[in-house]
Amino acid sequence: MLVKEILNTAHKPVFSFEFFPPKKDADWETLFETITALSPLNPSYVSVTYGAGGSTRTRTHDLVTRIQKETGLSVVSHLTCIASTSGETGEILENYQSHGINNVLALRGDKPAGTESIADAVKDFPHAIDLVRFIKNNHPDIGVGVAGFPEGHPETPNRLQEIEYLKAKVDAGADYIVTQLFFDNRDYFDFVDRCRLAGISVPIIPGIMPVTSTKGMTRMSELALGARIPAPLLKKVLGAENDAQVASIGIEWATNQVQELIDNQIRGIHFYTLNMATATLEIFQNLHS
Repeated sequence: MLVKEILNTAHKPVFSFEFFPPKKDADWETLFETITALSPLNPSYVSVTYGAGGSTRTRTHDLVTRIQKETGLSVVSHLTCIASTSGETGEILENYQSHGINNVLALRGDKPAGTESIADAVKDFPHAIDLVRFIKNNHPDIGVGVAGFPEGHPETPNRLQEIEYLKAKVDAGADYIVTQLFFDNRDYFDFVDRCRLAGISVPIIPGIMPVTSTKGMTRMSELALGARIPAPLLKKVLGAENDAQVASIGIEWATNQVQELIDNQIRGIHFYTLNMATATLEIFQNLHS
């Protein structure tokens, strides 16, 4: 089922989970234990990431096809522009469709290791909009999602221009937007308002990932796409005695975020799981307690 159909026909907020292909073969069964643990939460779909320059291309394909075959869940495969040719991309899409996979998230992707700049890695798709156009022109039956940045795209400081670029991707055929993780819902609501003012009417799905360790919080702050840690959350984390307390704080914070989003009649929520089930399971338990 296409994600746009799931979002447009649901009578309550839908939930989705993101996974990444394990680098070690030994971790595959652990990942499927996570998927099995999360399945009772009845996600409407799941997504699978794609490494810089397609560095996990084969593993991504193997994972999405296995999830599709063994779980029956609708799967969204990430697909990136960087270092990709139209021929390679066409083959990937045809292969996906032959396996019943009809949803992708079209992304520019990160700079591959060993390249000087993004421009050096570009082949046939300079920007995500070029990939969206290619998909819709050549595989119109495939559903396409794109990324949004509630705190602003790090490479586009002009936020008016940022929204213009996003609208162009929607006009090119994107069905929905899923956001980068954030910790302050005000950033998300402001982002949605900006999109609506620009004429973007597709669903905008918030991305949630709880802080579960001090190291993890630091890592989030260091990522190129970053994440602003609100002072109240930072104060609680810095006051924690150990990572178990940090995880409890992060899960409580994320639970409150999700509840507020639900209260505001959001169309869906996307959980960045990091291939682990515990935090997501606890959030759902908190929501229903």
